[in-house]
Amino acid sequence: MPTNMHLFSSPGVDDIRYIVDASRPYLEGRDSPTLAYLPMASLSNAWQAFTEKSFAGLARVELLNTETMTFTEMEAILRKAHVLYIPGGNTFLLNHRLHVSGLHVYLRKKLQAGLPLVASSAGAVLCGPNIITSRDMNLIPTPYFNGLTLLPFNLHAHYNEDEYKDGWLSDFHVFQPNPVILLEDGAYLRVEGKKTSLVRGDAWILRQNCEKEKLAVGKPIDL
Repeated sequence: MPTNMHLFSSPGVDDIRYIVDASRPYLEGRDSPTLAYLPMASLSNAWQAFTEKSFAGLARVELLNTETMTFTEMEAILRKAHVLYIPGGNTFLLNHRLHVSGLHVYLRKKLQAGLPLVASSAGAVLCGPNIITSRDMNLIPTPYFNGLTLLPFNLHAHYNEDEYKDGWLSDFHVFQPNPVILLEDGAYLRVEGKKTSLVRGDAWILRQNCEKEKLAVGKPIDL
Protein backbone atom coordinates (compact mmCIF):
# COMPACT_ATOMS: atom_id res chain seq x y z
CA MET A 1 0.00 0.00 0.00
CA PRO A 2 1.78 3.22 -1.14
CA THR A 3 0.08 5.40 1.46
CA ASN A 4 1.98 8.67 1.91
CA MET A 5 0.78 10.75 4.87
CA HIS A 6 1.98 13.55 7.13
CA LEU A 7 -0.27 13.73 10.19
CA PHE A 8 -0.27 16.50 12.80
CA SER A 9 -2.19 17.28 15.96
CA SER A 10 -1.83 21.03 15.27
CA PRO A 11 -1.03 22.74 11.94
CA GLY A 12 1.63 25.11 13.27
CA VAL A 13 2.40 27.73 15.89
CA ASP A 14 -0.20 30.48 15.35
CA ASP A 15 -0.02 29.56 11.65
CA ILE A 16 0.07 26.49 9.40
CA ARG A 17 3.84 26.21 9.02
CA TYR A 18 3.84 22.42 9.65
CA ILE A 19 1.40 21.95 6.78
CA VAL A 20 3.32 24.16 4.37
CA ASP A 21 6.67 22.54 5.18
CA ALA A 22 5.31 19.00 4.74
CA SER A 23 3.63 19.93 1.44
CA ARG A 24 6.62 21.76 -0.04
CA PRO A 25 8.52 18.72 -1.46
CA TYR A 26 5.46 17.72 -3.50
CA LEU A 27 4.95 21.19 -4.94
CA GLU A 28 8.35 22.74 -5.64
CA GLY A 29 9.60 22.35 -9.19
CA ARG A 30 6.19 21.35 -10.55
CA ASP A 31 4.38 22.89 -13.48
CA SER A 32 1.18 24.45 -12.07
CA PRO A 33 1.56 22.95 -8.57
CA THR A 34 -1.85 22.36 -7.02
CA LEU A 35 -2.93 21.73 -3.44
CA ALA A 36 -6.43 20.31 -2.95
CA TYR A 37 -7.91 21.88 0.19
CA LEU A 38 -10.72 20.03 2.01
CA PRO A 39 -11.90 22.14 5.00
CA MET A 40 -15.15 20.23 5.52
CA ALA A 41 -14.60 19.78 9.26
CA SER A 42 -15.36 23.47 9.67
CA LEU A 43 -18.70 25.26 9.87
CA SER A 44 -17.27 28.27 8.02
CA ASN A 45 -14.67 29.10 5.37
CA ALA A 46 -12.80 31.49 7.66
CA TRP A 47 -9.42 29.82 7.05
CA GLN A 48 -9.53 29.72 3.26
CA ALA A 49 -7.95 33.14 2.66
CA PHE A 50 -5.30 32.41 5.31
CA THR A 51 -4.48 29.06 3.63
CA GLU A 52 -4.22 30.68 0.19
CA LYS A 53 -1.90 33.34 1.61
CA SER A 54 0.25 30.72 3.34
CA PHE A 55 0.75 28.84 0.06
CA ALA A 56 1.21 31.96 -2.09
CA GLY A 57 4.12 31.48 -4.47
CA LEU A 58 4.23 27.75 -3.77
CA ALA A 59 0.94 26.34 -5.05
CA ARG A 60 -2.53 27.08 -6.30
CA VAL A 61 -5.09 26.20 -3.62
CA GLU A 62 -8.14 24.41 -5.03
CA LEU A 63 -11.12 24.24 -2.67
CA LEU A 64 -13.09 21.00 -2.30
CA ASN A 65 -16.56 21.81 -0.98
CA THR A 66 -18.91 18.87 -0.50
CA GLU A 67 -21.82 21.25 0.17
CA THR A 68 -21.66 23.25 -3.08
CA MET A 69 -19.76 21.11 -5.59
CA THR A 70 -20.72 18.03 -7.56
CA PHE A 71 -18.80 14.80 -7.19
CA THR A 72 -17.50 15.24 -10.75
CA GLU A 73 -16.11 18.69 -9.92
CA MET A 74 -14.33 17.41 -6.80
CA GLU A 75 -13.00 14.37 -8.64
CA ALA A 76 -11.46 16.64 -11.31
CA ILE A 77 -9.60 18.66 -8.65
CA LEU A 78 -8.26 15.56 -6.91
CA ARG A 79 -7.13 14.06 -10.23
CA LYS A 80 -4.75 16.97 -10.89
CA ALA A 81 -3.72 17.69 -7.28
CA HIS A 82 -0.15 17.10 -6.17
CA VAL A 83 -1.08 16.99 -2.49
CA LEU A 84 -4.27 16.97 -0.39
CA TYR A 85 -4.63 19.06 2.76
CA ILE A 86 -7.38 18.24 5.29
CA PRO A 87 -7.41 20.69 8.24
CA GLY A 88 -9.10 20.39 11.61
CA GLY A 89 -12.53 21.18 12.98
CA ASN A 90 -15.26 18.73 13.93
CA THR A 91 -14.31 15.17 12.94
CA PHE A 92 -17.92 13.95 12.91
CA LEU A 93 -19.01 16.77 10.59
CA LEU A 94 -16.09 16.08 8.25
CA ASN A 95 -16.78 12.36 8.07
CA HIS A 96 -20.52 12.90 7.61
CA ARG A 97 -20.01 15.28 4.68
CA LEU A 98 -17.60 12.89 2.97
CA HIS A 99 -20.03 9.99 3.26
CA VAL A 100 -23.12 11.91 2.15
CA SER A 101 -21.32 13.43 -0.85
CA GLY A 102 -19.93 10.10 -1.99
CA LEU A 103 -16.36 11.41 -1.72
CA HIS A 104 -15.34 9.07 1.11
CA VAL A 105 -14.74 5.96 -1.03
CA TYR A 106 -13.05 7.87 -3.86
CA LEU A 107 -10.79 9.72 -1.45
CA ARG A 108 -9.66 6.47 0.14
CA LYS A 109 -8.78 5.04 -3.28
CA LYS A 110 -6.79 8.13 -4.28
CA LEU A 111 -4.80 8.10 -1.04
CA GLN A 112 -4.17 4.36 -1.30
CA ALA A 113 -2.88 5.00 -4.83
CA GLY A 114 -0.27 7.40 -3.45
CA LEU A 115 -1.74 10.91 -3.42
CA PRO A 116 0.21 12.63 -0.61
CA LEU A 117 -1.93 13.68 2.35
CA VAL A 118 -1.07 16.40 4.83
CA ALA A 119 -3.64 16.59 7.62
CA SER A 120 -4.10 17.98 11.10
CA SER A 121 -6.47 17.30 14.00
CA ALA A 122 -9.80 16.10 12.55
CA GLY A 123 -8.13 15.44 9.19
CA ALA A 124 -5.63 13.13 10.89
CA VAL A 125 -8.23 11.31 13.03
CA LEU A 126 -10.22 10.64 9.85
CA CYS A 127 -7.46 8.32 8.56
CA GLY A 128 -8.03 5.60 11.17
CA PRO A 129 -10.45 2.63 11.03
CA ASN A 130 -13.07 4.76 12.81
CA ILE A 131 -13.37 8.26 14.28
CA ILE A 132 -14.73 7.46 17.73
CA THR A 133 -11.47 8.43 19.48
CA SER A 134 -12.08 12.03 18.40
CA ARG A 135 -12.58 14.44 21.27
CA ASP A 136 -15.32 16.25 19.31
CA MET A 137 -19.07 16.18 19.85
CA ASN A 138 -21.28 14.45 17.30
CA LEU A 139 -23.18 17.63 16.52
CA ILE A 140 -24.90 16.52 13.32
CA PRO A 141 -25.64 13.81 14.58
CA THR A 142 -24.07 11.44 12.06
CA PRO A 143 -24.61 7.68 11.76
CA TYR A 144 -21.24 7.35 9.97
CA PHE A 145 -18.31 6.42 12.18
CA ASN A 146 -15.96 4.46 9.93
CA GLY A 147 -12.88 6.43 8.91
CA LEU A 148 -10.79 6.16 5.76
CA THR A 149 -9.12 3.01 7.19
CA LEU A 150 -5.71 4.00 5.87
CA LEU A 151 -4.12 3.09 9.21
CA PRO A 152 -4.27 0.00 11.45
CA PHE A 153 -4.70 2.26 14.49
CA ASN A 154 -6.92 5.08 15.73
CA LEU A 155 -5.70 8.59 16.43
CA HIS A 156 -6.47 11.05 19.20
CA ALA A 157 -5.34 14.65 18.60
CA HIS A 158 -4.61 17.45 21.10
CA TYR A 159 -3.68 14.94 23.76
CA ASN A 160 -2.40 16.01 27.15
CA GLU A 161 -1.68 13.68 30.04
CA ASP A 162 -4.82 13.60 32.12
CA GLU A 163 -6.16 10.76 34.26
CA TYR A 164 -9.75 11.34 33.14
CA LYS A 165 -8.82 11.33 29.47
CA ASP A 166 -6.64 8.22 29.89
CA GLY A 167 -9.59 6.42 31.46
CA TRP A 168 -11.93 7.55 28.70
CA LEU A 169 -9.54 6.35 26.01
CA SER A 170 -9.06 3.02 27.80
CA ASP A 171 -12.83 2.49 27.64
CA PHE A 172 -12.46 2.39 23.84
CA HIS A 173 -10.63 -0.93 24.20
CA VAL A 174 -13.58 -2.59 25.89
CA PHE A 175 -15.17 -2.79 22.45
CA GLN A 176 -12.39 -2.06 19.93
CA PRO A 177 -8.99 -3.80 19.56
CA ASN A 178 -7.23 -1.09 17.55
CA PRO A 179 -4.22 0.60 19.15
CA VAL A 180 -4.66 4.36 19.66
CA ILE A 181 -1.86 6.84 19.00
CA LEU A 182 -2.16 9.94 21.18
CA LEU A 183 -0.68 13.09 19.63
CA GLU A 184 0.19 16.16 21.66
CA ASP A 185 0.07 19.50 19.85
CA GLY A 186 3.32 19.87 17.94
CA ALA A 187 3.62 16.13 17.26
CA TYR A 188 4.26 14.97 13.69
CA LEU A 189 3.50 11.42 12.56
CA ARG A 190 4.87 10.20 9.22
CA VAL A 191 3.28 7.26 7.38
CA GLU A 192 5.09 5.70 4.41
CA GLY A 193 3.32 2.58 3.23
CA LYS A 194 3.28 0.22 6.21
CA LYS A 195 5.96 2.17 8.10
CA THR A 196 4.83 4.69 10.71
CA SER A 197 7.19 6.82 12.78
CA LEU A 198 7.11 9.88 15.00
CA VAL A 199 9.14 12.65 13.36
CA ARG A 200 9.00 15.08 16.27
CA GLY A 201 7.02 16.05 19.33
CA ASP A 202 5.43 13.94 22.06
CA ALA A 203 3.11 11.02 21.40
CA TRP A 204 2.06 7.77 23.04
CA ILE A 205 0.54 4.49 21.91
CA LEU A 206 -2.24 2.86 23.91
CA ARG A 207 -2.78 -0.84 23.22
CA GLN A 208 -5.59 -3.04 24.47
CA ASN A 209 -4.93 -4.34 28.00
CA CYS A 210 -1.64 -2.43 28.21
CA GLU A 211 -0.30 0.72 29.79
CA LYS A 212 0.32 3.56 27.34
CA GLU A 213 3.85 3.71 25.95
CA LYS A 214 5.69 6.88 24.94
CA LEU A 215 6.89 6.81 21.34
CA ALA A 216 10.52 7.45 20.44
CA VAL A 217 11.26 10.02 17.75
CA GLY A 218 12.63 8.48 14.55
CA LYS A 219 11.93 4.87 15.51
CA PRO A 220 9.37 2.86 13.47
CA ILE A 221 6.29 2.10 15.57
CA ASP A 222 5.63 -1.57 16.23
CA LEU A 223 1.95 -2.06 15.47
